Amino acid sequence: MSDIFTEETRDRARAIMARYPAGRERSALLPMLHLVQSVQGYVSPEGMAFCAEMLGITKAQVAAVATFYTMYKRRPTGDWLVSVCTNTMCGVLGGDKAYKALSEHLGVGHDETTEDGTITLEHAECLAACDYAPVMTVNYEFFDRIDADRALDVVKQLENGERPQPSRGPRLCTFKEASLQLAGWADDRDGAVGEGPAGEPTLAGNRLAERFGVTVAGFDPNTPIGGNGNGSGPGHSVPPTAPKPASDGKPAGDTPAVGKESK
Repeated sequence: MSDIFTEETRDRARAIMARYPAGRERSALLPMLHLVQSVQGYVSPEGMAFCAEMLGITKAQVAAVATFYTMYKRRPTGDWLVSVCTNTMCGVLGGDKAYKALSEHLGVGHDETTEDGTITLEHAECLAACDYAPVMTVNYEFFDRIDADRALDVVKQLENGERPQPSRGPRLCTFKEASLQLAGWADDRDGAVGEGPAGEPTLAGNRLAERFGVTVAGFDPNTPIGGNGNGSGPGHSVPPTAPKPASDGKPAGDTPAVGKESK
């Protein structure tokens, strides 16, 4: 296991654990599973053993979590995980036809990877984008309103070494790179964070924030999301606001307990 998971990976695992209060380190299991997946491209028995060792829990406890969530892959996954929504809305609008076309083109079925190890295909349950149906994702980035021809075009670009632009969000990164981001590390490619089209709802929110002067704390790409920052990163704590006054003008925190009201 020491040959698979380097000291850098262990340092990252410790950084993930440091996001949580002492005694609650096992809460780090979800992002840590993404971390080991970023190393191997899936969650292997060795990866589960690594998580168990770092968190001081049993391998059975790790396996119970790793086998519950579909985003943790139990077998080697290609550089490009192509997920086609075949749930009701997407399915009837063309998702089933798109999946069939991809399956025939790639020569693989659900949760199978091409012989060269580059593309994994899967059916996906609802991807929470019914208003853009039918949809598919590549490494969890959306391609909206696809049909069989559009789905094939995206996959053929991947086969040719290209990285097609998703309907929204940054340009594609590999499955391992995406897993590292899900573990809490920023996309360190030049300009990646700010590139790509955004949906109108996102832009509307940004415009409202600009209009009313709403800002967010600075982002430090070297600090894991949720980590202990230095005041400028995502780990910077925001001081609590004062409680709103109750209707009688007293702070809400001064409200007496039930049964102890003053007469």
